[in-house]
Amino acid sequence: MTRTAIAPRVSAEHDTMSSVPALRTTDLIGRDAELEELTSQLGIRASGGDPTVRAMLVAGDAGVGKTRLLMSLRDAAIDADWHVLAGHCLDLADSSLPYLPFSEILGRVMADLPDVAERVLEQHPTLARLQPGRRIRSSETASGDQALDRGNVYDAFGDLLSAVAAQALLLVIVEDAHWADESTRDMLSFLFSRPVPGVALVVSYRADDLHRRHPLRRQVAEWMRLRGVDRLQLEPLADDDVRRLVRALHPATMSEAEYVSIVDRAEGNPFFIEELVGAAWSGQVPGELADVLLVHLDRLDETARQVARVVSVAGRQVSHGLLAAVSDLGPTDLEAALRTAVEANVLVASRGGTYAFRHALLGEAVYDDLLPGERARLHADFVSALGEGRAVGTAAELAQHARRADDRPVAIRASIEAGEEALAVGGPSEAATHFLDALELIDTSRTPVTDIDPLALVRRCAEALIAAGRVPKAVKVLRARLASLPVDVPDADRGQLLTALASALMLTDTTASPRETAAEAVELLRDAPPKLLARALFVHAETLGNWRADEARAAALEALDLAERNDLTSLAVELHTTLAGLDPAGGEDPGTGWRAAAERARAAGLIEPELRALYFLGRLHHDRGDLDAAVEVYREVIARSEVGGLIWSPYPAEARLLLAVALTHLGRLDEAWKLLDVTGQDPPMVYEWLFFAHQMLIIIGIRGDTHTRALERLRDYWASDGLTAITAGSAEVMRAAAAADPRRAVAVYDDVVASVVPLWHDWFQARLRLATLVVGAFASAAPHQSADEREAARADVDRMMSDGGKVIDFYSRYEASRGPEYRMWVARRSAEHLRWRWLAQVDAPSSDELVAAWRAAEEAAVAYGSVPEIAQTRVRLAGVLRAAGDTQGARIAADQAREVAHAIGAQPLLDELTAIGSAPAPATGAAVTTLTPREAEILALVAEGRSNGEIGKQLFISTKTVSVHVSNILAKLDAASRTEAAAVARRRGLL
Repeated sequence: MTRTAIAPRVSAEHDTMSSVPALRTTDLIGRDAELEELTSQLGIRASGGDPTVRAMLVAGDAGVGKTRLLMSLRDAAIDADWHVLAGHCLDLADSSLPYLPFSEILGRVMADLPDVAERVLEQHPTLARLQPGRRIRSSETASGDQALDRGNVYDAFGDLLSAVAAQALLLVIVEDAHWADESTRDMLSFLFSRPVPGVALVVSYRADDLHRRHPLRRQVAEWMRLRGVDRLQLEPLADDDVRRLVRALHPATMSEAEYVSIVDRAEGNPFFIEELVGAAWSGQVPGELADVLLVHLDRLDETARQVARVVSVAGRQVSHGLLAAVSDLGPTDLEAALRTAVEANVLVASRGGTYAFRHALLGEAVYDDLLPGERARLHADFVSALGEGRAVGTAAELAQHARRADDRPVAIRASIEAGEEALAVGGPSEAATHFLDALELIDTSRTPVTDIDPLALVRRCAEALIAAGRVPKAVKVLRARLASLPVDVPDADRGQLLTALASALMLTDTTASPRETAAEAVELLRDAPPKLLARALFVHAETLGNWRADEARAAALEALDLAERNDLTSLAVELHTTLAGLDPAGGEDPGTGWRAAAERARAAGLIEPELRALYFLGRLHHDRGDLDAAVEVYREVIARSEVGGLIWSPYPAEARLLLAVALTHLGRLDEAWKLLDVTGQDPPMVYEWLFFAHQMLIIIGIRGDTHTRALERLRDYWASDGLTAITAGSAEVMRAAAAADPRRAVAVYDDVVASVVPLWHDWFQARLRLATLVVGAFASAAPHQSADEREAARADVDRMMSDGGKVIDFYSRYEASRGPEYRMWVARRSAEHLRWRWLAQVDAPSSDELVAAWRAAEEAAVAYGSVPEIAQTRVRLAGVLRAAGDTQGARIAADQAREVAHAIGAQPLLDELTAIGSAPAPATGAAVTTLTPREAEILALVAEGRSNGEIGKQLFISTKTVSVHVSNILAKLDAASRTEAAAVARRRGLL
């Protein structure tokens, strides 16, 4: 049989569920175990196998993937040299044709095996009445099908299957048996109870269609009691498989929040997934999918349909009490309607006395199908029931219903109450949403709301947004409110908003100046109550920081005095944290102050000041190169944030990233990768892409994998977050260096600088590292360049060295910023420059100078403790030692680097070690040519087009010595010229 024996175009499940879907994939995703079970139990294996059953029932909800699984089963059977025949039941209501799937099977046999069909039809003329062409009703055959003798038909069809199976094992598939007519069901009962040798039977049906009165429900129970019949229940896809399917359908960029939305709404149903992806995140159920889902309501009576509509207005689930309070039905009628909906698989009941739609998307479709006035009326009924206390509900429920019923006064107050409740239980993101809703309602209300302070609500909303990690949104909200203030607004009101804005600006990358904003706030609040002025002074001190330590200390001490005199405990705790980092008099270690501040905050129950103090403590250990201590404190920050529900607030979120950075330096790359995996979470966009950038640094920059599109997608976020630009840019530069493409490295460097400088400043510290990596890329490419190319590269190398030098000059004034990591890159910069000069033969250094520089770079890397950087410096050190003639030292350095490179999976380092330390064996069958190590070195340089003089300078030998070696090489290779020698060497595998 051909592979069209069961084609998707004739599948009733696909034909009726959608006409032309926006996106489809033919890949079988997440069903490997089910396919293995089917092929194993039916004996369908390429290597052969005995069946454990002769028939399988495949059950599952509509769209769960039954047809796709059966298509894969068909392919496996055909690959195992089986015949495959398929028939489909169709939803023809009361006009269904008896034996329709078996007519389709007969037609397939007549087309593919005409000899077999003709022989069986001669023996059983009755079977001819099932030929597809004779199913068309006419005056002659109006009652023909009814006149068929069932016994004859059963025997005839059994003989037909037996005749086909005599040629090869046969797989018979009948799809969508929930639409089967009575005659078809009886035929299936015959085949289940009287198996045909060599024939395996698979029947699929929709489990969600089998309500209590469905005729197939009883027969499935009977079939399952027969020996040799088994059932496979196709469950929804697991969340990971849903993600794989979404990526197959939509390989472009998608945020984790979008993934989570699809996973949550689709509930593991592949058809739902495909429709939601194709709808391009519109938020509403796609029209075609809604039509399919609403068919479920057609089997309900009008009362049950009305109850379903009320449930759809309630939300994801509704309690029986609330439903009774809103519904116009009496207890008996309501219970009867609910029972009808539950038995029809439209609703499901839980033990907690609540009801929900069996598929959440069905609830959305029912809600979308309501008329606007009907929606508003039902929401108003919920508001009345909840507001009058006739049913128990939450403030969030009341706010939602009041908002949709356009009852603004109730909606505003309920939204604020819901926001405060969410903050109390550690839900800042939900709180921010409620506050934003309240602000929108206040701003668009036709009548002024006099008992609520909108400016206080704006500040509260900004606090919730920041606690949820949505700092850019907080900035936007505050700026919008400032812009809308009237000219004569009191200074205290404007000053408070400016204080909140400056505090938010410090937590995000922006071209605005938090310092100027905070200074303006202080001036406006000089005559304000002490609490407001103290807060403004604290924020101002934070914006000044170590760049202006004396001014910052003065502002912080003034604020602390106000806080202590006015019993502002929370603010005093935060100020102690600030002062600990401002190089306090007496030489007290900042770490001691930050630990004390964290403990003070914890004792007072102040989680956010505690997180801030611990974060600064972790950064201190990190900057000092005590990576193990930093790891412990970062973990403490994350653990404490989980207690307070603040995992995405800025300090814990950045601690998570820095923990991954520290783990990466410690060589624990897999642990770092997993830490940054946000699968199933809902992170703010900035952290999702920042985490993803570091993951790309690990797999592309360090491990050398190629995920070009991933890095390209990250480019969209460079301009809004400097650290994302630096991290992703570093991965791109490292990839370019591994590919010996310095021009690409320069272009990436320039793009990173163009993105970061407007957000930070000209000489940000990471610019030293990026410039050093670019110089290293030029050094690695130099051996493969001509003399002109190397000379042309000089300007770019000089520019990178100049930029790095300016960074060093800039930070020479700030001792605290020149930690072991900084010193590592300063040493690496000098070593890479000397390596380029040596390989490019541009003012080449001596071998002693070169080796000394790389020894210093190795020492600096060891002092910091970065495992990948130690390995990298040792790879480069091995190369220069080997070129300088210290083969023993080169071997030691290479062995140390190789061990680490294997441990962390750094393929670029292993490739570089291979290039340094080994040459390929001669090609099979070629004449063996023995070259000395020195001759092999010179031959490689000859093949690159180097002159004798250039080779001599690079290898630190005289031009005359090079000439002698070249002559010997030509003789050994029997070559007449240098070009021919290179060609011969390549053919023989000597290069």
